Amino acid sequence: MKTLFAGLTAMVVLAAAPAMAGDQDFTLSNGTGYTIEQVYVAPSRSDDWEEDVMGADVLGDGEEVDIVFDAAEGACSFDLKVIYDDGEEAVWSRLDLCTISSVAIYYNRATGRTWAETE
Repeated sequence: MKTLFAGLTAMVVLAAAPAMAGDQDFTLSNGTGYTIEQVYVAPSRSDDWEEDVMGADVLGDGEEVDIVFDAAEGACSFDLKVIYDDGEEAVWSRLDLCTISSVAIYYNRATGRTWAETE
């Protein structure tokens, strides 16, 4: 995979989504054509990615996973980092997870561009 440009091309829909365990919960979908081995979600104000939220699991192409936060988490602005099975990574900054219910990640092999669409 070529070096990825992780620009956030967002289609943000501010419709109310049903709350799960916390306002920041969201569904992550992989439409990149690659397996995602690691997923990190951290408050934007943090300088530490902490642990891989997937644990030992991976997110295959065409799959999705629900990312669930502790109900006590108070932040809304989060950064998202994914690491693919070939070691390449992509990062999106300042996602407002209090208004976003899903993040779908895509990759265009012809242009080498990675982007995310949010709802």
